[in-house]
Amino acid sequence: MALFQDQKGKNIINYQKMINEKKDTIRKYYDEIGHLYYGQYKDMNIDVTKDINARCESISNIYKDIEELNIKILREKGLKKCAICSTENQLANAFCFKCGARFADDDAIPADVIAPPNACATPPSEKPAVPAEPAPEAPAAVEPAAAGPEAKSEDEI
Repeated sequence: MALFQDQKGKNIINYQKMINEKKDTIRKYYDEIGHLYYGQYKDMNIDVTKDINARCESISNIYKDIEELNIKILREKGLKKCAICSTENQLANAFCFKCGARFADDDAIPADVIAPPNACATPPSEKPAVPAEPAPEAPAAVEPAAAGPEAKSEDEI
């Protein structure tokens, strides 16, 4: 079990390193935006709007990446965050324990991931197979009566 926990810890550390690198990139973009803006201030004939907008777009995308990494860190810890109140909840919860909001179905995880190692492999909702009593035989299917000579098929009409 310790090896499993160590792997989760390593994953969390790696995600945190990635977040720190992304934050450094954001700081670099902020500096570049400041330099571009100041350059435009000094020389009003220079238009750096495209460069500033490109860096702002990059910053927005990096913030989305950081949020995804934070979600991965929570998952490694066995948690998920409520979209309504931002409370951290156990992955197994279907509802937030603080505000009662229902978690989306895509937040659901397989039972074998949640269950402790000694837990039964059969989910509690499934009952073990019990030999069923033989079903009563259904009456034989009645074949349709043969059409008489006066009955014509659609092809003959």
